[in-house]
Amino acid sequence: MTDPDGNGSDGDGGARSADFERVASRVRERVTPDSDERTRLDAAADALEARVEDALSDLPIEADVLRVGSTARGTWLAGDRDIDLFVRFPPSLSREKLERYGLKVGRAVLPDGREEFAEHPYVTGAFDGFDVDLVPCYDVPTASDIRSAVDRTPFHNAYLQARLDDDIAGDVRTFKRFLKGIGAYGSDLRTRGFSGYLAELLVLEHGGFEPLVAAAADWRPPVELDPEDHGRKSFDDPLVVVDPTDPERNVAAVLSAENVARLQHYARELLADPREELFFPPERPPLTEAAVGDRIAERGTAPVAVVLDAPDIVEDQLYPQLRKSLDGIASELDRRGFAPLRAAAFADGRAVLFVELTVGSLPAVERHRGPPVAVRRHASGFFAKYEDADVYGPFLDGDRYAVEREREFRTAADFLRSDALFDVALGARVETRLRDGYRVLVGAEVATLADEFGDELADYFDPRP
Repeated sequence: MTDPDGNGSDGDGGARSADFERVASRVRERVTPDSDERTRLDAAADALEARVEDALSDLPIEADVLRVGSTARGTWLAGDRDIDLFVRFPPSLSREKLERYGLKVGRAVLPDGREEFAEHPYVTGAFDGFDVDLVPCYDVPTASDIRSAVDRTPFHNAYLQARLDDDIAGDVRTFKRFLKGIGAYGSDLRTRGFSGYLAELLVLEHGGFEPLVAAAADWRPPVELDPEDHGRKSFDDPLVVVDPTDPERNVAAVLSAENVARLQHYARELLADPREELFFPPERPPLTEAAVGDRIAERGTAPVAVVLDAPDIVEDQLYPQLRKSLDGIASELDRRGFAPLRAAAFADGRAVLFVELTVGSLPAVERHRGPPVAVRRHASGFFAKYEDADVYGPFLDGDRYAVEREREFRTAADFLRSDALFDVALGARVETRLRDGYRVLVGAEVATLADEFGDELADYFDPRP
């Protein structure tokens, strides 16, 4: 069968598929660690495991060490320098002792490391040029018996190691690089993207990188995948991948609807026009102060920014609080008539709650509509409240009473500089910092943020899918 132009039935599809395979093959070669890198990593991991075992020998309990993560499963990207070691303690151990012993082992293995906190504290540091996380967990019999979230990780590791071969591992690396290129990789609460484990499961479920991309291009969320056919629990997320080791958990729970849509958009781009730039996009230069000023002038909007010292908390706690605060502020500005166009939050030492408004100032008066006159009790109360007040009215607006009264805040900046700011829903630690002091930037003053947040402002003023 031929198409109207006399070509074979697959037409451009066959050429595009060949182009896809060539591009994917080149990317795969670029992201696959060479033998020297593998040798260096294995040597470092073996030395670290020996250190852990020495440290464990000094403890009054039995425990062991397990290498986990992408470097253990052979799915890490060339150049990544992460080694994850989990120290497994018996479930009979108290939480207090698990934390104490875990930190003791971590400090012995990584004497120059620092303490971090996820669900419980752990030690992170550097060893022979590699970044190392040393995490204590419970050695529970199944993932359903976990006592802390990290207890699942050894089960994830075992599940994937039993199913990944070199070919699928190569496709996983290609998919991870694609996610990085489009800005959707990472399950931290700043990114809310695809975790490494989720990426591995998706490639396994679809049998490779290309079939996964083809499927994602046609997803109609909510999309539900259940690799082990647990079929026990429903989830309310745009993408559901039931954890094969724990049917009560959606591996994609942290993934935002926006990042699901981002994968779909770029999957279609890659299928339509395969190219390496989607995996390795050119670096976008940050906007200068002058460039931000030009964007503001071109758009004719009224941006405002609340600038504060960022709370001293980890990013996974900081960004949910910034988003909550930003949503509260933008919603209140909208309610007051300033019509937000878009908003964003940035943080790096300082934190910025940025809202671009379509209305910069409002009239001195605002209309306030009361209840329908027919609702006698409420209508009479409204009329009596305003009858002798310093307002225009009361008068009839259709079948309702109405007044025109003095507006509380004529500009967004007036509102943001007032105590009324603290009446909106704010993240608790953000509110504390705001009470310590903050600045409000208005209009062209926002451009002064470019020295510190030029990259974020470039993303904002030159948005892409």
